Amino acid sequence: MRPAVRPAMFFLVLSIAISAAAASFGQDLDGPKHTFSDALLDHMVGDWKLTGNVMGRAAEHTVSVEWVLNHQFLRIHEKDNAPATADRVPYEVMVMVGYDNTSERYVAHWNDVFGGRVSETLGYGTRTGDEIRFVFEYPDGPFHTTFRWNPETQQWKWLMQQKNKSGGWTEFADLTLTRPRAK
Repeated sequence: MRPAVRPAMFFLVLSIAISAAAASFGQDLDGPKHTFSDALLDHMVGDWKLTGNVMGRAAEHTVSVEWVLNHQFLRIHEKDNAPATADRVPYEVMVMVGYDNTSERYVAHWNDVFGGRVSETLGYGTRTGDEIRFVFEYPDGPFHTTFRWNPETQQWKWLMQQKNKSGGWTEFADLTLTRPRAK
């Protein structure tokens, strides 16, 4: 073999090895062939009545939850039951909960009536037992949202907390999801 061919052969073999390694790296961790299956979040699928307090005020909303986008995300659609007034827009949100297998954490895209600025921040969550705690690092401070499943009562508890200006955690919302009664 001529000396000039050896480096060319070496680089050819090296590039094939790098291509093969790159193709297998992350293979089947995420993507359309690896759907998001989560036994805990399966309990949330369906229709719910949400009651509790948001910023010290009573809340009653409807919540509809389903798996979407090739079972990659759990879509939570929450709507305030109160009518709109001249001073008040009823709250509505679409939350898309997914899972990042590479980083081994949940993600939450929170899109609501407050618009694009607030929805820029992703929530990242970790699971402990029957709860998932999301942390949102908003420009005005951190915010926690915890989804907790209670198998005995077949209810979800959503607790939302924010950090105040003095650095203490305060309750933003304390909500319970129950199945609506059959009519």
